[in-house]
This record gives sequence, C-alpha cells and structure tokens, in this order.
Amino acid sequence: MIPAPFDYVRAESVDDAIAKLGAAEDAKVLAGGHSLLPAMKLRIARPATLVDIGRLRDLSSIREDGDRIAIGALTRHHDVATSELLHEACPIVSATAEQIGDPQVRHMGTIGGSVAHADPAADMPGVLLALEAEMVAKGPNGERTIAAGDFFVSLFESALAPDEILTEIRVPRSTEGWSYLKFNRRAIDWAVVGVAAVRSNGGARVGLTNMGLTPMRAAGVEEALAGGADPSTAAARAAEGTSPPSDAFASDGYRRELVKVLVRRALEEAMG
Repeated sequence: MIPAPFDYVRAESVDDAIAKLGAAEDAKVLAGGHSLLPAMKLRIARPATLVDIGRLRDLSSIREDGDRIAIGALTRHHDVATSELLHEACPIVSATAEQIGDPQVRHMGTIGGSVAHADPAADMPGVLLALEAEMVAKGPNGERTIAAGDFFVSLFESALAPDEILTEIRVPRSTEGWSYLKFNRRAIDWAVVGVAAVRSNGGARVGLTNMGLTPMRAAGVEEALAGGADPSTAAARAAEGTSPPSDAFASDGYRRELVKVLVRRALEEAMG
C-alpha cells in the first residue's frame, strides 16, 4: 500500500499546470485525489510526477451557459449534490453525486477528477453518456470540446492528451424524466452495476456503469425503445455488446443478469 516514488509540483494556474504537464515525463494531474491516490498505493498507477491543481479556485463553479449547465472540473461532489441550479435544471447529476462514496469522499473528490480518471465503475461517467454531455479540455493549443461518447477510450484512459486538463463539464437542461440506479454491497462501495436512464423523444438514452472497459450506452435497449418496445422487453437486451468483469464482488454472468433488472427499473422510473 505504498506508492512508487514520484515528484510533486503545485500549479498556480491552468496555464501553469499545462506547462508543468508538458515539461514532465509521465505526469498526472492531482485534483481531489480520491481516485488517483488509491490506484497509486496499489501501484496500478505509477506516475513519475503529480501536478497538483487542487487549489485552482476558478475551476470550481456551477453556472448557466445558454441551454447547458457548466460544471467546473474541480467542483466537489458535495457541491454538485447540493447545487440548487442542478436540482432544478439537471437533477440526475445532483442525485448521482449524492450517491458517490461517503461524506468524506464527496467533500474531497471532484467531478472532473472522477471523469478524467475514466474508471468504468465510477457513477458519473454513465450519467454523462446518457445526457450526451460535453467535456471541455485545455492544452497548449487552446480549448477543445469533446463529446461524452468520444471521451472514454479504454480502461482508465480518456481522450485527454498528456498535456491537457479537463476544465469543465457541460450538461444539458434535462428534467423530463430520469433515473440512476446502482447495486452495491455497501453504500461506500463501487457499483457492481449502475444504470442511468434519461427520457428522450418518447424513448430513452441509457448509460451503463461497470459493464465493460469503459462506461457505455446500452445500444440494444435504445434501439428496442425506438422501435416501440416496452421497458421490460427493451431491458432484455441490456447486456448486448457488453463485457462485464468478474471480480470478488460478482461474476460477469451475474452482472449480465443484474443489468437487465436495473435497466427495466430505471426505464420504468424515467418513462413513467
């Protein structure tokens, strides 16, 4: 439980952080630390340098941005969960943040850190996929916007370049119908399986947690709904195209059956 040796530098601004990332070999951004540090202790992650951006106050905000809500990458889960603006404009995001970890994790962990870590078992990425959110990244060549569907590349791998920082997450106003359900053994545990459902055009968009190397959309479910299927019939296709892990918490077969139950329940809640 001891991390490999690493250097530590503190960034004074976003541009300073980008410069430090570019100057160091095998550097990682440190925000709240509740995703990266446990991985370092297990030596799953071995960055040579940590660039601490945790004190960059301008990356911690929740504001209206046209028809979207912009959430700064360093906004703590607790602040996301208690935001009146998100409660009114995009309640699935605040409700999901309220289910993350325990109070200590929610008061220290950040939404951007969780998303950039790209853990397929994390709660928020599947929700952002279902919402078709946008990620704003900044690097030495300026800003770019990445669709949530293009952001999660592989296990613990995002579309961010090594010298880019996730600065903002933009979610649409979405209050029509939604649900986020997850199954875990204890409240503080990662989800064995999680499902986000957002009603859309008579059907729904469905995001899955811990059903593959990345968070993913339930394409078979969405196709069935678009064809007029009821939630129960559509949910039978929830495991299509997935590759869930087998671990100490559940086998892949158990997850394939569990996801069908959770998708049905989430669809009934979101579309009912």
